Amino acid sequence: MNPHARFECRRLYPLIFFDFGVQTVLNKSIMHDFIYRGADLYAEDVPLEELGREYGTPLYVYSKRTLVRHIRAYGDAFGGAQSHGDQPPTGGIVSFALKANSNGAILRLLASEGAGADIVSGGELFRALRAGIPASKIVYAGVGKTADEIAYALKKNILMFNVESDEELEKINRVAGMTGRKAPVALRVNPDVDPLTHPYISTGMKKYKFGMPMEDALEFYMKARRMENIEVVGIHEHIGSQITQVAPFRDALEKVLALMERLRGSGIKLRYLDLGGGLGIRYRRGEGEKPPLPAALAKSLLPLVKGRGLTVIVEPGRSVVGNAGVLLTRCLYRKKTSRKRFVIVDAGMNDLIRPSLYGAYHEIIPVRKSRRAALKVDVVGPICESGDFLATDRRMPAVMPGELLCVLGAGAYGFSMSSNYNSRPHPAEVMVDGGEHRLIRKRGTYRDLVRGEL
Repeated sequence: MNPHARFECRRLYPLIFFDFGVQTVLNKSIMHDFIYRGADLYAEDVPLEELGREYGTPLYVYSKRTLVRHIRAYGDAFGGAQSHGDQPPTGGIVSFALKANSNGAILRLLASEGAGADIVSGGELFRALRAGIPASKIVYAGVGKTADEIAYALKKNILMFNVESDEELEKINRVAGMTGRKAPVALRVNPDVDPLTHPYISTGMKKYKFGMPMEDALEFYMKARRMENIEVVGIHEHIGSQITQVAPFRDALEKVLALMERLRGSGIKLRYLDLGGGLGIRYRRGEGEKPPLPAALAKSLLPLVKGRGLTVIVEPGRSVVGNAGVLLTRCLYRKKTSRKRFVIVDAGMNDLIRPSLYGAYHEIIPVRKSRRAALKVDVVGPICESGDFLATDRRMPAVMPGELLCVLGAGAYGFSMSSNYNSRPHPAEVMVDGGEHRLIRKRGTYRDLVRGEL
């Protein structure tokens, strides 16, 4: 399929089980993308032990089957439509949030399924275009766009800028004038809705840096309409990430639609309604996390916009790639003190920072099952920081040096937030497709650490 391909209105698996950790139900039998077969953990049809031997650790592993299933779930739910040439689709646009995972192979796969891109930097624009995502499906958000980044996006004819502040709007107008172009913009409004998620990934309340206050939006829209080099085309809202209830999305949309009625009364008619992203995934199997499915989200939101003549844009990230990827790590040592037991592994906070940064929970399971008694341990990495951990006070079967562990739910904000802290090279990345697998990013080298230094 080419980058302009239509989201096919079919499902490989019933959406009611979408993103249930790493499992799906088909014809009343359990199907998993990361599942034990006997004592061995597999990625689709490939033993993870085999991948660890061939590519080394730490290692990110992605399931193509899961990625395709998840992006199609959004296409089915929000009605992604055929686009022709450089013209934007007439139906919904599913713009994948590159910040979740920007590996080129993953982006090319999503582009082949008809996905657009939600970007927050010039570098992400470069990656999206390089992967074959058409500019007509790219929306550019972020509070700190530079003049060079704005000019680059204008040159590439992206769908629109999601503008976050008055001064940014003025800068886009100036840059557009200097380049002889008209800049298509949507203003990002802040609906002041609590998304009921971690404060670091909450964006839709007044105390955070994102968006314009709802009460000031009409004034900003009137100002934008008067600007010579600005074309006002849409409205944008995004209230946060890892949201596990529909209600905050609906509350925010109702506020935005009320604002749109005020705008219409002032003669401002918009074409695009960007609902943002933020739908959560299930990190803890067997517990209370039950995020809504894309179909349920669409069922709640789309009736509110029916008949308004709007193209709806959604920007999923985590819910597409989160449970499509795992991190393999190998036990190096064990350590016992008077208060703690530690399992020291070769993956650290530089490889997966979410537990250290957010206190995020990732399930960690052995790649090969054992019958050893469970112990309460901290799973820690080699980084010279007390905050370097993948799990704390976690009960798991005793682990021996040399054995592999699998960190689940690591496909989103895993590699994309990784670093070279402590001068550690980046891990490799692998894509599994049925019984096949291929390297999609080489492991970093020591020479990579100093490349560019003078």
